[in-house]
Amino acid sequence: MSNETDINTPAVPVTDPRLLVREEGLKGYLTEFKRKVRGGELGSLPVVVGLIVIWIVFGIENKTFLTAANFETIAYYMVGIGTLAIGLVFVLLLGEIDLSVGSVSGLAAAVFAVLSVTHGVNIWLAGLLTLLTGIGIGALQGWIFAKIGVPAFVVTLAGFLGWQGLMLALLGNTGTINLADTGFIHLLGGSSFFLGGDVAGGYILAAVAVGAMLTGSLLEQNRRRKAGVPFRPTSEIALRAGLLGVAAFVAAYVLNQHTGVPNALVFFLIALVIADFVLRRTSYGRKVFAVGGGIEAARRAGINVAMVRITVFAISGGFAALGGLIIAAQITSANQAGSDPINLMLAIAAAVIGGTSLFGGRGSVWSALLGVLVIQSIKTGLDLLGLANSVEYMITGGVLLAAVIIDSISRRTQKSAGRA
Repeated sequence: MSNETDINTPAVPVTDPRLLVREEGLKGYLTEFKRKVRGGELGSLPVVVGLIVIWIVFGIENKTFLTAANFETIAYYMVGIGTLAIGLVFVLLLGEIDLSVGSVSGLAAAVFAVLSVTHGVNIWLAGLLTLLTGIGIGALQGWIFAKIGVPAFVVTLAGFLGWQGLMLALLGNTGTINLADTGFIHLLGGSSFFLGGDVAGGYILAAVAVGAMLTGSLLEQNRRRKAGVPFRPTSEIALRAGLLGVAAFVAAYVLNQHTGVPNALVFFLIALVIADFVLRRTSYGRKVFAVGGGIEAARRAGINVAMVRITVFAISGGFAALGGLIIAAQITSANQAGSDPINLMLAIAAAVIGGTSLFGGRGSVWSALLGVLVIQSIKTGLDLLGLANSVEYMITGGVLLAAVIIDSISRRTQKSAGRA
C-alpha cells in the first residue's frame, strides 16, 4: 500500500536557485531562503548571527572591545589556529578526524628552528622543508588509514603522542629555540600589510578581493550562459560584489585605524581562497565531497577512495605545518606552546562551529574563518573582562556543543524533507 502511495505521489519539482532568482528577482531570493530554512540548509546563518551577538554583548560590557586595536588583536592571533582549521575542514569533509595537527604544528616549528638556527640552513629552504615535513607526516598517516585500515582516530591519536615526543627531542633540554626576526618569519609576524604601516595596503587588498570575485563570477556566468544552463543575473553579481566591497573596505578601514591589516591575515585569506577553489572548482574537490557523502557510492563512481583519503590527510599535515610556522613567527621562538593540546581542540571547534559537519560531506573552508573568528572573539572579550581561562573553555565548549546540535537537527530536517 505504501509503495502504491509513493508511486502515485507527484514528485516535488526542484528549481535551480539561479533560475528562480533570474525570473523572480528579490522574491526569488526570499523563496529560495525559505526553502533552505525549511529543508534544514542553514549554512553560515547561525554562526554569523552568533558572532554578531558576541560582539554586541562584549561591546556593551567593555567599550574597548569594539575598537580598532582590539579587532586587530583578534585578526592577528586567530590566524594560527585558523590555518590548522583549514586543513581539518578537508578531513572533516570525509567524516574523519585528525588529532595530530596540534603536535605536527609544534613539530614543524621545531624542525624549522633546528634547520635554520642550529644547522644554519637558508631560512626559505628551511621553511620549504618544514612544509614538506608536515605534508609527508599527513600522507603517512593517511596511507596507514587508507591502505592498512587502521581507524583515522587511532592513527592520528598515535601521531598526537609520537610527534609531540619528537618535537621535545628536537627542542632539547631547554625546550625552546629562539628565532631571528628575519625573512618570512618577520613577514608572517609583521603587524601590518606591506610591513610599513601604509594604510593603502589594506584598501589595495580589499580592491583586489572585490575585483577577483567580480571577474570570477562574470566568467562563470558567461560559461553557464554558453552551456545553456541557469546562471546568476548580472544584477545579482553586482549586488554580491557590492556587499563584499562594503565588508572588505570597512574591515580595512577599521584595521587601518590602528597599525593596518596583519600580514598573517593576508596569507590566511589567500590560503582560504586557494583551498576554496580546490574544493569547489576542481574535480579533486568534487571527489572529496563524494567520498564524504558515501564511500561505496564513490567507489562505484570510479573514484580512487584511497588516493583521496591519503591526499586529504597530506593537506591537513601541510596546513598544520604552516600554522606552526605562523605561531612560531608570532612569538619568535619554537617551543611547546606550538603543540599545546588546546590548539588542536580549538582548531576542531573552529571548523565545526563555522559550519563544517562532523558527519562528512558538507562544509566549506570559509567555516574555518567564521569559526576561529567566533573563538578568538570570545577569548579576547573574556580577557578584556578579566575572566579566567576556565570560563573561556566552558563557553567555547558550550558554543561547540550548540554547533553540533544545530548540525544534527539540520541533517535530520534534511532527511525528513528528502534532501539528505
